[in-house]
Formats: sequence, C-alpha cells, structure tokens
Amino acid sequence: MTIQQILFAFFAALIYRVMTMPAVKDVPGPHPERGRTGVLFAASVLAVYGLQPSLPVRGLDYWLPTLTLVLTVICWAAVTPAEERSLKANAPALLGLLGAALLVALSRFVTLPAGLVNLAPPPLEQALIGLVVLGVLVFISIRIKQPSAGLALGILIVLFVVLKTPPLALLTSAGLRSLAGQNTAGASPIDIRWLGFSYLAFRLIHTLRDRQSGRLPSATLAEYLTYAVFFPAFTSGPIDKLDRFLKDLRTPAALDSGEFAEAFRRLVLGLFKKFAVADTLAIIALNPQVAGQVTQPGWLWLMLYAYTLQIYFDFSGYTDIALAMGRILGFKLPENFNNPYLRTNLTQFWNNWHMTLTNWVRAYFFNPVTRWFRVNKPEMSVPLVMVIGQLGTMLLIGLWHGVTVNFVIWGLWHGLGLFAQNRYSEWAKRSAPGRVQSTWGKKLLGFGSWLVTFHYVAFGWVWFCLPDMGSALKVFAGLLGLG
Repeated sequence: MTIQQILFAFFAALIYRVMTMPAVKDVPGPHPERGRTGVLFAASVLAVYGLQPSLPVRGLDYWLPTLTLVLTVICWAAVTPAEERSLKANAPALLGLLGAALLVALSRFVTLPAGLVNLAPPPLEQALIGLVVLGVLVFISIRIKQPSAGLALGILIVLFVVLKTPPLALLTSAGLRSLAGQNTAGASPIDIRWLGFSYLAFRLIHTLRDRQSGRLPSATLAEYLTYAVFFPAFTSGPIDKLDRFLKDLRTPAALDSGEFAEAFRRLVLGLFKKFAVADTLAIIALNPQVAGQVTQPGWLWLMLYAYTLQIYFDFSGYTDIALAMGRILGFKLPENFNNPYLRTNLTQFWNNWHMTLTNWVRAYFFNPVTRWFRVNKPEMSVPLVMVIGQLGTMLLIGLWHGVTVNFVIWGLWHGLGLFAQNRYSEWAKRSAPGRVQSTWGKKLLGFGSWLVTFHYVAFGWVWFCLPDMGSALKVFAGLLGLG
C-alpha cells in the first residue's frame, strides 16, 4: 500500500466509526454498529481489487482478485454445514461479490483518479463469460451437501506450490500469455504476483483444518469473507484466527479517546518505520543487484546490517499500520513483532518475530508432528523428535516464502540453530557455566547470547535475501575477508 492509500483508508475508517457510534453512550453493554459487517465486507472486497498491482499478463490483475474471492467462497462452503449455506440467507453477500466484480469490470469505461485502481479489466464480454463460469462453480460448491474440505485444502496447496516455485510460475506465465495472445518470450515467474495469497492461504487452511477437527465456529458468508480478506491485514498480516476475529466483528471495541490515541500512535509509528527508516535503509541494504559487485568486508557488513534492520522496520511498520486501522474499526488484531532483535536466543527470537506465523506453524505442523512421533514411535529419543519437528517447521516457513534452494537453506539454517540452542539450554541447566550467579557474569552471558543470536539471524538473512547459493556463498566469503 502507498502512503496515500494508507492515509485514505485510515481516515475513511475513522469517519465511518465516528458516524456510526451509538447515540446513547451511557447504556451498558456492547453497541455493534448498524450494518457493520456489510460495510466491512464491501470495503474489503473492493480492496482486494484496488490493492492488486498491475501485471504484464493481459487481464490477470482482474482475474487473480476474482479468484481470491471465489476460492474463499468455496472454502466457506467446505467448512459450513449444509443447513447454514442457505442461498436466501447468503444472497446479499453473493450479489455483493458479483456486483463488485462487475463494477470493476465496468471501470474500463471510465477514467478513475490516478493510483485508485492499478488493474486493467479484460473486455466486458470476456469478463461476463468468466464470471458466469465462476458463478456456476460457486453455486455448485454451495449446493453440494458437504463439499470436501480435503479437496479445498489440496487446491490451496497446489496453487501455493505453483506460485512459489519459479520454474512452475514461469511455465504458468507462459501458458497464460499464450491464452491472452501475448508473446511468451517475455514470460517471467514474477508475472503472477497474486497479492495477499500467502496470507489468504494460511487463513483458509486454518479454517479447513479446524473444521476437520470440529473446532471451527459458524460464520455467515459475509463474515467469513470479511475475515479472509480483511483489508488492513490482507497484504501483510497478521494471520488472525476466525474465532477471535468474529468476536471483534460482532462486538467491536468502543472507539474512545484512549483507543483513538493508541491507533493514531501505531499509525504514525508504522509510517515512520516503513517510509522513513526502512525505505532509507533500502538504499544501502544488501540486495541481489549489488551483492556480486561489492567485495570489501566493511561495506558488506554495513549492507548486511542495513538489510537486517530494513526487513524488520519494513515488516513491523506494515504490521503497526494494520493494527492501527484495526483499532479504529474496533478490532484488536494480534501482535506480530515484539522487539525480536533484543532476544538472547533463537527460540525467543522466533517467539517474537512474525508471531502469528510462528504460532500458526506450531499449531498446525510442529505440535501434530511431534505428537504423532511420541504416540506412534515411543522408542525415538526426545532429541531426535525435536530435530525432526524443528527442521520440518522451519523448512515449512522457508517454503512459505518461496520454493527455492536459498529459502530451503534459510529454513534449515534456523531449524538447526533452534535444535542446537535447545540442546545447549538443556546442557546449561545441568552444568556450572549455565548457573552463573554474579551480576556481572549474568550480564556478560546475556550480552554474549544476544550477540551470537543477532548475528546468527543476520547471517541467515543472506540466504533469504539472495536468489541463489552462489551469490550467498560469495557474500559469506566477502564478510570473512576471503573474497
């Protein structure tokens, strides 16, 4: 999101809350605004289109947001009992989706303010045919007695793998260019930038898995869609859970002076982090273009530190902005960062860095995997179960960012680091060095632990930042003065 889009969304949300505040303030109990779900539903659905960046494949920047909404409807049908999928009860939401898609398709005939919408809709007849096909698919998924949650889960995983694997994304781009009558020679893996899909997939997978285990609360189509594509958190998180989100949707927090002050503080802090600090650091931060051109160790260290700070301020800045908008709208979205670079071991770092992703992977991968081994393979030692769980967990987080060698190495880097730190912690509990009593000894040990943790994370960003192993190894050699 641009700074103009952020400010527009924030103050539009503020105006909406002020205009819909209950007139009687002294009556106890919650005061949900009239039509609240409908307003947030409409704003979030339109934002899916408005935030999608322009793409070189003709019409794709219209169809990807449309598929976002269709996939969400299919997953809602898969997690909702048949008796709660009444077409009559959910008709307003379905008509709203159709109206939004048609409105955006018709925008090709009008001149909109610059920067309001970046996409270029396909010809109207193509849009109508495509919407009819997708509409039939949605109708079938809603009318089936019980759509398969497993099938929906499989579709999301396949799409995720295709989008995150450069060769598959390149092949898909070439195929789409051919269908659109464009030259396939210019195809690129980054042609298919499906905005928000990584976060959308994890939100939808959460509901599918919780449905299979019987823990998912009921939600109308409008509520479910608003949760899945909630515009403050759609592009950069945090990854919320449906049950927590529904509580704030149905009973929003009052917008008093304290809430407004906190929301405004987080907005200003987020804007400063992203547009002042992160964007300035980006000028000197490590990146693929300069990694192979700089060989002096001093400059490489400076670039690495700049990237280490840039990625934090960029990501946490966007999170602050999302939380600020959420507060204005009555939502207390979960925190995502809590001073991770000040932590003294790798476990603490991951408990405070992208916390909602860490908690998601822990709940839906690490805990089930380690529980399965403990139940089905009791003869396996605890350290072996831990190393399998931690390596698998961090590998999954790496693949979530991209199915490439460097992301795999980055995931394994952190998995091995977590296992080593876990084993060291167990050893320190039983040894004299781990029982330092003096104040200065504790401070020195704490500082050393922080220094090692910070640089281990920073070295890991080399794998994360660069596109291939050769570039990363060259940077490591340069950092050590071996270039």
